[in-house]
Amino acid sequence: MNKTHSTLLVLAVGAWLLGLWLGPTTGWAIFALGLLLMVLISGHQLQQINRWVRNVHQPPPASVGPWDHILAPIYRQLKQNRLQIHQLKSQVDAIIMAAEALPDGTLTLDEDFRIQWCNQTASTHLGLNLATDRNHPIFHIVRHPEFIHYVQSKKWDDSLLLQNHQPGQQRSLLIHISQYGIGQYILVSRDITQLERLERARKDFVANVSHELRTPLTVLYGFIETLHETSIDELDQSQRQEYLRLMMEQAEHMRALVSDLLTLSALESTPGNEHVPVAVGSVLQQAIQQGQALSQGRHHFHIEIDDRLNVMGAETELSSAFSNLINNAVRYTPKGGKITIYWQQTAAGEALFKVKDSGIGIAPEDIPRLTERFYRADRARSRATGGTGLGLAIAKHVAARHQAHLAIHSELNRGSCFSLRFPAHHVAHATQPGPNTTPID
Repeated sequence: MNKTHSTLLVLAVGAWLLGLWLGPTTGWAIFALGLLLMVLISGHQLQQINRWVRNVHQPPPASVGPWDHILAPIYRQLKQNRLQIHQLKSQVDAIIMAAEALPDGTLTLDEDFRIQWCNQTASTHLGLNLATDRNHPIFHIVRHPEFIHYVQSKKWDDSLLLQNHQPGQQRSLLIHISQYGIGQYILVSRDITQLERLERARKDFVANVSHELRTPLTVLYGFIETLHETSIDELDQSQRQEYLRLMMEQAEHMRALVSDLLTLSALESTPGNEHVPVAVGSVLQQAIQQGQALSQGRHHFHIEIDDRLNVMGAETELSSAFSNLINNAVRYTPKGGKITIYWQQTAAGEALFKVKDSGIGIAPEDIPRLTERFYRADRARSRATGGTGLGLAIAKHVAARHQAHLAIHSELNRGSCFSLRFPAHHVAHATQPGPNTTPID
């Protein structure tokens, strides 16, 4: 306002001097004209200020006379406030992004347990839609009685295990609530479905192993008890030999079971070995000899192997997979049946191993579960043939460690075909197929 006072003073002095020279009337007229001009200029400046006030995000007018000293600090403060708001918004966005990246579900509630915010994981876990569920009580969405009791009890030292059923999916959620402000709560949900499945698998595995060992142990104990309580004179040589043969069979079954368990444990618990070129032809010859020994001449073998086709891998693991697949074909093919074994390079450059039999086949509903540990389509027949129920599980793990694909095709009472297809980049050495090794797709 000092500038306005100075202008009025200059105008008054100027008008007085002119009044002395031209007369008082002229001086007063000039003074009035000056005042009118100042009013008009001030009105124009106020109009500029009025337009700026409607959009304070823009810079103020370049020059509005005495108002410059008032508008400049206001604009600087507004600019500083916008910068601070932008920084705070960036921080909030970063916090929200961090919360969205959390593997656990995060949900905030007010004092009445109404939903304020949640990340996408919480939406998936609890079936929430933040756009429509915001400001609604969490109990309207999650209606499990145990959940409602847990939240309302406010005894949150322990977490709640919640089985949340959603269309087409069931989740096991670990729920925990904490208070982080006055009338503010945070709910954290963790999906432990996979952990629950692993725990069930562990319990099933222990139960299956116990069950598999119980039968041979019971048989062994029975024969040992019989031999212990029976005098030598009461048993003839043929009976004694029969008892010993049966005991050997059960002992061999337990040995095979323990061996397969150790193999499977090693495959599951150790990283993939450094792969080296493996002479698969030689490995298959040994596996075929084992299968023929198991067959004891009861089956016809058709063998088509390209000895020049090798792959990168672990020899012991491949040997185990091949042997299990061949032995399974022998066990489940009736006497006089045919077993065909292929090891060829496909037209796409892949290495393909196939075992095809004319055996009893597998029902379609059993095929998806065949690679589960101890799963048997026909338990009575499996035990009669001496299988451990782990062969296909081992083959599946070996295939995964070699980036191979295990495929199973079967028709009930018409036979089965098990194949391992190794990718082309795992082929260590492959020449063009000879006249007796036509590629198979």
